[in-house]
Amino acid sequence: MSWKTLDDMDLGGKRVLVRVDINVPVVDGTVTDATRIERIVPTVRHILAAGGKPILLAHFGRPGGERRENLSLKQLVPTLEGAFGAPVLFAADCVGTEAELATEALQPGQVLLLENTRFHAAETKNDADLAAGMAKLGDVYCNDAFSAAHRAHSSTEALARLLPACAGRLMQAELEALEGALGAPKRPVTAVVGGAKVSTKLELLGNLINKVDYLVIGGGMANTFLVAQGINVGKSLAERDMQGTAAEILAKAENSGCTIVLPKDIVVAQKFEAHAPHQTLPTDQCPEDGMILDAGPESVAVITDIFSKSQTLIWNGPLGAFELEPFDAATNAAALKAADLTRSGQLVSVAGGGDTVAALNASGAAHDFSYISTAGGAFLEWMEGKTLPGVAALEQ
Repeated sequence: MSWKTLDDMDLGGKRVLVRVDINVPVVDGTVTDATRIERIVPTVRHILAAGGKPILLAHFGRPGGERRENLSLKQLVPTLEGAFGAPVLFAADCVGTEAELATEALQPGQVLLLENTRFHAAETKNDADLAAGMAKLGDVYCNDAFSAAHRAHSSTEALARLLPACAGRLMQAELEALEGALGAPKRPVTAVVGGAKVSTKLELLGNLINKVDYLVIGGGMANTFLVAQGINVGKSLAERDMQGTAAEILAKAENSGCTIVLPKDIVVAQKFEAHAPHQTLPTDQCPEDGMILDAGPESVAVITDIFSKSQTLIWNGPLGAFELEPFDAATNAAALKAADLTRSGQLVSVAGGGDTVAALNASGAAHDFSYISTAGGAFLEWMEGKTLPGVAALEQ
């Protein structure tokens, strides 16, 4: 890859500006999920061990360029100290005199947290002057926030071009996982794409049919493809105005040698609620008053057989209404099969997206996947084949 990592940088005695994503949920001043903080620990500890001085740059919420105390990063200091096992100092701005004095006072073994970058309206405009003010605070730039890499902001793009730059451990892991899954994957490659709407994933589907061998489509999206094939889906969630687009995707996939996999059987209920009375039917026998809420066991058998023949799996979106039991059955069964194949070394599995992570965690399969991305929008844009500004800036 054409970007540097922490291993390529001389960090001894250097002030290292580290762009991180610590946009964690906070209730009454208490962090309720520290996952994002935990994932930056390897980068911070590496810098400290190498004799560098980590200076953290981060956004928090959407203050819209205004200073809002409830969105101050200061409230995260105790959680950060606990995670790093090191003192965390705080500066009430990310540029200017106060930030400069704080960086000058920073001692070896300490970490400095700068205030919310988005308190400055210029941050989201990728302002060069704001980036230059940040650059004065450091000797090296390290981006460890892949989740913000699809935004061209001052702290993610412009700043990377002003200092010697590298990827942090989390960014490195994310890029290596995605490059392995889509850039130069072991074949056959299978992608699972689920969710409610085809319209939100058109670019993703268009990119994947040229890169994967099998494309498994689930969730409400699958219903739209069934409609495009002339199949009645009753009251099921489907974008009937997108059936022409779905038909075009099916035709393009056939021309590119990509096999699209749609449900062979369906789990149907009259109500969208947990434990609603339901029945399993052939795909073309959905009643007029029925809703398709999951793929059936025959569909799962087809999907898991494809997994067994594959060497690489990319997963974005559930196969059914996973938030409602028992309509999580297909997602759970497929996820556990992928986890089993990964654990035995037969499959490289990469997954991402909010619903996907929630579904894989619920199934108990997540910890056996090769890589789970928490990057949301950046993960999706990478899968769509787009250039991410924060990554491109590291490739200078």
